[in-house]
Amino acid sequence: MIDTLFIGIPTDDKQATGLEKIVSQAAKKGADPYKMLKPKEYAGSRQDPHLVPSITNKRIVGCVCEEDNTAVVWFWLHQRAAQLCPCCGAFYKLVPQKLPH
Repeated sequence: MIDTLFIGIPTDDKQATGLEKIVSQAAKKGADPYKMLKPKEYAGSRQDPHLVPSITNKRIVGCVCEEDNTAVVWFWLHQRAAQLCPCCGAFYKLVPQKLPH
């Protein structure tokens, strides 16, 4: 009788609880609450800056200025108008975001 209760290994969805379950359910609906999926492509211009989600009023950003470059240019992005990457001139803008719970 006990053997019939333990058939197979439960999936992550069946074992998830709390915040992990909330994130899993949101992902099934197509939402990406923590922006883990590949972001939408932006031109990086003043009119169409790269959008950077943040739950605070500033965030550190890394820009790989050229496609085949191995160096990352790090800079602080603050909540105000779009800001330039100090190396390549691409524009970035901080977008306020709330946690999914």
